[in-house]
Parts: sequence; C-alpha cells; structure tokens
Amino acid sequence: MTHAPLGRDRVAAPSEPVRRQAADRLAGLATPAGALGRLGEAAVWLAAVQGQCPPRRPRDVRVVVFAGDHGVTRHGVSAYPAEITALMVHQFLSGGAGVAVLAREHGATLRVLDLGVDVEPDAFPPEVTAHKVRRSSGAIHLEDALTASETATALAAGAAVAAEEIAAGADLLVAGDMGIGNTTPSAALVAASLGLSAADVTGRGSGVDGQALAHKEIVVAQALERAGDRVADPFDRLTALGSADLAAQVGFLVEAAQRGVPVLLDGVISVACALVAEDYAPGCSAWFAAGHRSPEPAQALALSKLGLEPLLDLGMRLGEGSGAVAAIPVLRSAAALLAEVSLLADVLGAQDA
Repeated sequence: MTHAPLGRDRVAAPSEPVRRQAADRLAGLATPAGALGRLGEAAVWLAAVQGQCPPRRPRDVRVVVFAGDHGVTRHGVSAYPAEITALMVHQFLSGGAGVAVLAREHGATLRVLDLGVDVEPDAFPPEVTAHKVRRSSGAIHLEDALTASETATALAAGAAVAAEEIAAGADLLVAGDMGIGNTTPSAALVAASLGLSAADVTGRGSGVDGQALAHKEIVVAQALERAGDRVADPFDRLTALGSADLAAQVGFLVEAAQRGVPVLLDGVISVACALVAEDYAPGCSAWFAAGHRSPEPAQALALSKLGLEPLLDLGMRLGEGSGAVAAIPVLRSAAALLAEVSLLADVLGAQDA
C-alpha cells in the first residue's frame, strides 16, 4: 500500500488552557448568558487556535482555490459542461468570480491553482500551473481518479502551498474549489468516509434535478462499488474517488493544522476534504471552522461527523470558497466582541464606586 509523504501522527490540539480562559471570559461578559450564541462559540474557538485570549481579529486571510476537471462530468452528472472550469479560472484571475468579489470586499488575498484542469499547458499563467498534476481525473465510476503517484504529488503540492501562504503571513486560511462535476467525487468521498450510501449523500450540485439527479446517484453508487474496501485507507480513498484538486486540498488542510493555522471551510467540497484530512492526520478538525451550510446533503452529514456548526446558513451553493469568505466578517465580529465587550464585574464595580 502506497502512502503520501505528509502522513503524520495525531495533530496537536489547539490550546486547552486558552480555550478555558476564553470560555470563562465569555461567561463573564456584561451580556445575558448565551446571548452571543454562535458568535461566542466562534470567539472561544478563535482564541484557542490563536493561543491567546482575547483573540485578535484575523488580519491576513488567504484564500486558495484548487481547480481541476473531473472525468465523471462527461457522464451526465452536472448541469454544465466541463469547459466551464477553464473559463472560470480566467474569471478568478480577472476578478470577476464570486469569491474574487467577496475577497476584495473583505480584504482577503486570492490565489487560484490549476491542479487538474483539462486545458493545454499554456492556457494559464505559470504561477497558476506551477503545481499541475494532470489533465482531468479519471471517471470514478469506471476507473481510479488518480494513480498512487499522482495522489502523493497532489497531497504534497497542497501542503507546499499551505506552507507558502503561512510563511507569507496568513493567520486564517480558506480552501476554495473550482471544477465542474466536483460535487460527485465529493459526495463519493463523504459516503466512503462515513460508510453511507449514494442515496444518503447525492445532491443537486450545480443544479441537476429529476432524472439527471437519479443518474448522478447511480454514478456515485457505481464508484463506491468499484472502489470497494480500498476506501478504508484515506490515501487509497483519494486515489480511487478523488481528484488532483481534492487531494491537494486535503494536503493543504493537513499542513495548516500541523502548523497551527486555522482554516475556514466552505461547502461540500472542502468539508469532504476535511473528513479525509481528519482520517489522514487525526486531530486536524479542531483547527477548522465551518463557514456556511450548503444545501448539499453530504455537507450536513460531514459537518455532523466533524462536530462543526456553520457560521452562516444562506442557502449558498456557489462553491469557490465563497461561503467561507462571506463568513469572515462574522469571525472578526466574534473576536471583537470577546475582546471589547465590558466584563460584568467591571460594570458592577463601576456602579459601586
């Protein structure tokens, strides 16, 4: 059995003493108990992953979009043709994609990488293709998505990118995605990770319905049956059911957690990758927060397993990292509240003075 080079022992947990300190501070604010709801919980998590209380607002947020095409797209699982992937990569570069707009609005940097887009070598600038693994993935209901060597290369590429962004100053990372058809391998990964059926995890993705949705479920079921017992190992799971862009995102998530830098997850693609990352390097998920809730059933199942409650629930299903980036102001607000709301003891002391 082949394993990727970044496989490691359990990831060290965020600071438990700081988490307790932050929880105590939250309980001591001049607000009714529980009044801050998810904002309070997010602030406590942020303090623990930063190792300081009160936490600081995330200042250097870096979004990396992993792009790739998927062989199953040619088999009727998406409402859009595979050629849209390359067109959208150009939109990321020109600033016209949804996540690009949100990143500008919220002061986050955006980087897009072609791991497996089905285009000629000169289609994108060199910095976009620096970590390219292959053109498209295998159609997972008929063949493995990747070779073992390609899986290892993609995992290592994602880890290297995370290290680069952290070295550049990132204090919060967002993993985004771009790839027509990518909800199909993501659903398969969630099913394989949790021991579920295709019917449990298959959603509309880019907008399929009726007969097309039923066909997509069949494709996921065929992929799971073809992969068989190999899915027990996370590396082999990625090889059989993933893609270069999804494997790279797993490597990115593992490396961020290993280096103690928090990650804001997006929709079903990044949450599927987070499940695999948790199997690959147990303890990773403590460093992740869920940016938003997607309508995809696989995302809800994965979030439940990871014990994550999304910051936003807006019905978004754009992908790209957009839901996570939309949640950045919520996380910053949480940090500000825990840092700046008066303590009840101080308020009562001022009254007595």
